[in-house]
Amino acid sequence: MTVLDHFRLDGKRVLITGGSRGFGRAIALAVAEAGADVVLVARDPDALARTAEEVRGRGSQACTYSADVADPATCENLCRRVLAERAPIDVLVNNVGGRDVDVAIEESDLATWRRFIDLNLTHCFICTKMIGGAMLQRGGGRVINIASISGMIVNRGIGGRHYETAKAALIHFTRATAADWAPRGVTVNAICPGLFMTEPNQEWAKKNPAVIETFVRAIPMGRPGEPEELGPLAVYLASSASNYITGAALVIDGGYTLW
Repeated sequence: MTVLDHFRLDGKRVLITGGSRGFGRAIALAVAEAGADVVLVARDPDALARTAEEVRGRGSQACTYSADVADPATCENLCRRVLAERAPIDVLVNNVGGRDVDVAIEESDLATWRRFIDLNLTHCFICTKMIGGAMLQRGGGRVINIASISGMIVNRGIGGRHYETAKAALIHFTRATAADWAPRGVTVNAICPGLFMTEPNQEWAKKNPAVIETFVRAIPMGRPGEPEELGPLAVYLASSASNYITGAALVIDGGYTLW
């Protein structure tokens, strides 16, 4: 076996929440090229269908589920359905997240806070508990949480601090779960992206370009990332190449958090 063989995912099935666009799409295409079949979950059935076709074009199988995993009851039902219809799941990528509210803490309401905590954190707990729990029963698997450098630093010039709070909690949830599950064959790691020009950030750039411009000026590489640049890191964490890594929070931010 060569070193590149360790990055192959032939015969594996990967479940990706938020799998139709942005990071989810990039990860889906990357793991498909490495040989994995893909289960995609997102709210938009048309976007899901387009990404599924791209996966199939890379020689892998793809199936889709249209669901809003930010709703805890919907998320639980989705996990039960996936386990009944698509098991085994070898790799879980908890990718759903984001913020579309720019509001100060003192002006935020409880309903908004809870909605974004569920979006960025609670769905990761539910999917990890249920899909990851099935991995424990089989004695092996991978959980990859898409966190953020926002769980390590505070973003300049933008409100909605539920996002930083949830991502910080997700990083520590990753570590705690990794410690509990390491003896049982399931690794749990987090990817912490900086500024990438996903669709939501393209919208931020239109609505409040100063936020994006301020961020880019602080990136040593001088540019935001593109979603496709995150895919190879997900392949690494999903593959046997990362067998001895668990509980890690891997930063991919063009150097933003260096200063």
